[in-house]
Amino acid sequence: MKKFVLDEIDHQILDVLIENARTPFTDIAKKLLVSAGTIHVRVKKMEDENIIQGSTLTLNYEKMGHSFIAHVGIFLEKTSLTQDVIDALRTIPNITVAYVTAGKYNIFCKVRAKDTSNAKDIIYQIDDINGVSRTETMISLEESINDKKRMMHAIFKEL
Repeated sequence: MKKFVLDEIDHQILDVLIENARTPFTDIAKKLLVSAGTIHVRVKKMEDENIIQGSTLTLNYEKMGHSFIAHVGIFLEKTSLTQDVIDALRTIPNITVAYVTAGKYNIFCKVRAKDTSNAKDIIYQIDDINGVSRTETMISLEESINDKKRMMHAIFKEL
């Protein structure tokens, strides 16, 4: 399979879109001193190659009353129950991320809650899922790194 090659203009386009996926192509074009058509064509190529997959919206959960974050490691009774447990986790809206993992836990989740009492209720819901043998919870004190750009810049340095 042929590898899709990105150049510096593509890199700069991605830089702007990572910061704000809703930036108009005309604004990107002005910033990069190219035509809006160039931006449109390059973004379309990156979408076609699955370099860009959709766009995201970042919610401020703190402003919406859900500032408590916990990470929950889930131990399963049997690994064959993984998909069933994942399906059950999908029904709990406060679980915003779940990974099937190798290592200490079978599944690792990020939970957003209003407060410790709400988090406790969510963790009890997880514990009650058929196939979960136990959980371990870590409370997040602060999100220190959440930077999509650094990885992209590191990849471009490798190219």
